[in-house]
Amino acid sequence: MTPCIVSTATKIMATITMNTFIPLKPITSSFVQMKDRITRIRQMKFSSVYPLYINKAERKGRTLLEVNTIIQWLTGYDEEGIVQQIQSENSFEIFFDSCPQLNPNAALIRGVICGYRIEEIEDPIERQVRYLDKLIDELAKGKSLEKIFRQ
Repeated sequence: MTPCIVSTATKIMATITMNTFIPLKPITSSFVQMKDRITRIRQMKFSSVYPLYINKAERKGRTLLEVNTIIQWLTGYDEEGIVQQIQSENSFEIFFDSCPQLNPNAALIRGVICGYRIEEIEDPIERQVRYLDKLIDELAKGKSLEKIFRQ
């Protein structure tokens, strides 16, 4: 190639590159945001979210008993265990880490909640919190407990 052709080709490539370049956020920025979101969810107190679950269900004509039944089904806690978690003001991390047994059918819970596809969430605590959110949403939408429990 002659210097003139190389120079022209270089200019064309530079122009194409400059015109089609779309700056992206650095990977570290989105990773930090994800890490912050996970940390916030893990540290959120179950006792502060529990009344919101009840309010959401009751606004749609469902009951406290149904909310507690869903929590018991997912986590294995009994009524006393739920009350103890609320009184202790434990975070979601402690709430799920100390639950008697996560229901094996929880893995069947699929869909999108809060803009995140549940089955794609890698952090186990965040996924479990989203499971609970999804179950309460389904209750509020009028699904029967049998359908909610994937039976």
